[in-house]
Amino acid sequence: MSDKTYITMERRDRVGYVTLNRPDKLNAMPRKMYQEISAGLQEYDADDDIWVIVVRGAGDRAFSAGADLELLHGSLTTGPFEWKPFKADRFDMGLQVSKPVIAAVHGFCLAGGMELAMSCDIRIAADNAMFAAPEVKWSVLHGFGALVMPRSAPLGAVMELLMTGRRFDAQEAYRLGIVNRVVPVADLQKTVDDLADEICRNGPLAVRMTKEIVLRGRELPLNDGLRIYRELNKLIHLTEDSTEGAKAWAERRPSRYAAR
Repeated sequence: MSDKTYITMERRDRVGYVTLNRPDKLNAMPRKMYQEISAGLQEYDADDDIWVIVVRGAGDRAFSAGADLELLHGSLTTGPFEWKPFKADRFDMGLQVSKPVIAAVHGFCLAGGMELAMSCDIRIAADNAMFAAPEVKWSVLHGFGALVMPRSAPLGAVMELLMTGRRFDAQEAYRLGIVNRVVPVADLQKTVDDLADEICRNGPLAVRMTKEIVLRGRELPLNDGLRIYRELNKLIHLTEDSTEGAKAWAERRPSRYAAR
């Protein structure tokens, strides 16, 4: 268990959980909470014993209502001028981790909360989830989400959602491809846990390399993506896990992977 102010971290077998822990404020995020979530993701990414990461919100009402604008706006517009070279060290600024990340979304998933969900690889929504990117209503920008949402949903639909800032429910999010599936709220945790366990039964290095192929390949011409695949394919066949996978298949037994 890590000592954090706004999040909790716990583990179950090979799964690490990052829980937004400000339920009295609908898990709205001040700047320090953005930093803690991002640091928690990086901590699990560096932990050899964790193979899958789950992000969720505490309480019954929200995954996250987004940035705490009262606190965040002041931190962005006051104080001395500061500049440093760009580094993707926060989830809403392009932070990427090598391990699969699942978002368990219930209740309100708004603004920065939606950006957090969109930064994850897989999104499972409860049937009570309510989404929105309402920043334009407050004359601020939904930056990260505006960049990544068109990769999941049709451009025209994304434009409408971002320019109106209107709310939409879990079923519409599923129809647009923003979430992978919708389940009853009572089944959300079990569904996410089962999915995490299913991923953990696979070769962890192969899972991470597959994520790398997907993320890099979508930004490249097909032939360049195939070059990445060829190099990673050589590496995976040099691992102990690849040998174990072939042996387990031949012996018709479950594989015993070690991430090496």
